[in-house]
Amino acid sequence: MRLFLSGLRKLVRRQATWLTLGLLAGLLALIVVAVGATANRPGASSNERAAALSLVTFPGAYDAILSFILGLGGLFAVIYGAAIAGSEWTFGTLKNAVARGESRSRYTLFSFASIAVVIAVGLVAAFVIGVVAALVGAHLAGTATGGLSDGATLGRLPGQFARGWLAIIEEGALGFTIATIARSQLAGIGAGIGLYFGETFAGIFLPDIVKFLPFNVATASVATGATGGGFGGGARIASLEPNTALVLVAFWLVGSLAVAALFTERAEISG
Repeated sequence: MRLFLSGLRKLVRRQATWLTLGLLAGLLALIVVAVGATANRPGASSNERAAALSLVTFPGAYDAILSFILGLGGLFAVIYGAAIAGSEWTFGTLKNAVARGESRSRYTLFSFASIAVVIAVGLVAAFVIGVVAALVGAHLAGTATGGLSDGATLGRLPGQFARGWLAIIEEGALGFTIATIARSQLAGIGAGIGLYFGETFAGIFLPDIVKFLPFNVATASVATGATGGGFGGGARIASLEPNTALVLVAFWLVGSLAVAALFTERAEISG
């Protein structure tokens, strides 16, 4: 518990934490407000207007906002996990912890537990900001907000948040593990981004294989029949059933952390 709380205090002070949340929430708010402001622009077709209004019309706006966060949030989580893990080697905090007698693997796992909690808080904060932006966009578009208190939609949000959080921390764990193995923030971030987009492009040619890979299962695990696809944006060529994908998300999460802990346990720490 001491390591966990210490990790939280450290992350709250980290520039990477606020920069990641600020970029995600700022981009979300900017897009939602801009869509609401231009939904009824002259010359827009009925289909374009309907698509724009769906982003600021409740209760559908809840799903649209969560979809945006979970889609882009996965990439941000990879970068964030890599940045934090890499800094443990760059700043020498891991070396100092080991020097005072901390277990290497225990320190690594509790460090990631702190990251997971920060991601959960960031997910909720970004969603609240997105909802406020959608209300502003609805006002600009002249759309009623009566669906804001829709009971059925609000009732399923906690379950969607839980699944989405697990999917995002799985992606964050990949960045965390890559940076741990590379012992570098930049290498971890670069490799994590490369895998993120590489898996996307590989899905065009190897859909039956890629559907079992970490980023695809993260997307598939938060799919709902109501959206016709997965939170995370874009149609998938091939995907798994959501509950099956959720099991694989847990597999990739545990596997990634096990690799990170094992590497840290055996790595030579010098300097």
